[in-house]
Amino acid sequence: MARGIPRAVIDQLREVALLAQCNRSELRRIAQLGTHLSVRKGEVLTRQGRPGREFFLVRDGRARCLVDGTEVAELGPGEYFGEMALLDGGPRHATVIAEGPMEVLVLERREFWSLLDTAPSIAKKLLVALARREREDAEIRS
Repeated sequence: MARGIPRAVIDQLREVALLAQCNRSELRRIAQLGTHLSVRKGEVLTRQGRPGREFFLVRDGRARCLVDGTEVAELGPGEYFGEMALLDGGPRHATVIAEGPMEVLVLERREFWSLLDTAPSIAKKLLVALARREREDAEIRS
């Protein structure tokens, strides 16, 4: 794939609900913003209650997701967390800890917002995705 972005990264980003409507070119731009990190076993990626500034896409490895100290999920390749932090920087809903060595793609909020300033098509698609998500959540609550 052009510019050193593996096809698998683009395909994984497409699975992120907020980014699902983006085309390959837009997803490539998003992936280019990201930083690929190697994470050690036991490393805390997010801590519940702390402000969030990053989104994480699990490329390889596994992590535990805990809410109030109770494990609620295990995250593996292609799964993601922290997508709302890209948008509002609010407090984390969970603590996420690497179960072993991991490879993750990290998108930082400031860089992502800068991209939205220069790529309104991506911003519009995010707004549509958020509206759909809110509508679905409202239907579940009623």
